[in-house]
Amino acid sequence: MKKLFAFYLLIFGFAFTSFSQVDVVEIAKTTAPTAEENSLLWQITGNDLTDTSFLYGTIHMIGKDDFFMTDEMKTAMKKSDMVTFEINMEEMTGLTSQLALLSKAYMNDNLTLKDLLSEEEYVLVQKHFQEIGMPLFFFERMKPMFLTVLADMDMSPAAMSSGEIVSYEMEIMQIAKSRDLKMGGLETAEYQMSMFDSIPYKAQAQMLIESIKSEDNGDEQFAEMVKLYKDQDILGMSSMISADEEGIGNYEDVLLFQRNRNWIPIMGKMMKEQPTFFAVGAGHLGGEYGVVSLLRQEGYDLVPLRRDLMEKQNNEQN
Repeated sequence: MKKLFAFYLLIFGFAFTSFSQVDVVEIAKTTAPTAEENSLLWQITGNDLTDTSFLYGTIHMIGKDDFFMTDEMKTAMKKSDMVTFEINMEEMTGLTSQLALLSKAYMNDNLTLKDLLSEEEYVLVQKHFQEIGMPLFFFERMKPMFLTVLADMDMSPAAMSSGEIVSYEMEIMQIAKSRDLKMGGLETAEYQMSMFDSIPYKAQAQMLIESIKSEDNGDEQFAEMVKLYKDQDILGMSSMISADEEGIGNYEDVLLFQRNRNWIPIMGKMMKEQPTFFAVGAGHLGGEYGVVSLLRQEGYDLVPLRRDLMEKQNNEQN
């Protein structure tokens, strides 16, 4: 199950501008981060900014033994007056907001999973949910991509509450609260939920089937994703998502690229008002259409803040 779920962890907080395709490709060749620049943390200056802001790539949930925060990241947060997530995490902690979003997790037109699968496929899903102690009839109308997330019990609420699983967004939010920082979001939770309607439910259902069938391979892929994250290899993460031709990779424009483009003017406005620490899924950072590249195209200077790179740069300057 972790194959598709792993990608969710890198691109969601819980997916047009006037660019033409030709212009973006031509500019992106010189603005996309290189392998030598691989880093989760980036400093943002230039383009008439009076203060420095920062961009950080998260993985939305990770095992406690793999969780880490660098000194550079902590310093960046201390220098910021505002923390901005994909969606405003502070607003999402209320029960009213969570209940309001729950209805958006269901398919339109009263469709059910049975309408999307063959009898054999439905039995496969039903059996899997029975094995993990979640009767499928409670979730018949839920969008299949959400079922994929629910089906991975390693990332269940129980695991979160036990401390076995850590959320970067929640940890960052606690730091922000302790420093009484302003918090914001680059998009609404309603928008994130609505993006799944852009992917045909039938295609979502087939992704769910593929995830269940490839469970063992998915574990290996999830482990690889965590390793890439710990290595701060944002190029590797982008390539891994693009290579998923049976799932997320077919919908990168909807789930990644369009969202990245939408965020740039919002980020620009926030950075002009105060030094801001942006925390978004690490899958959004790298590549030709990633946030780093798009910000550079707008005239901002982005420098990776990874200790070994910084030490190398200082040695070269000395």
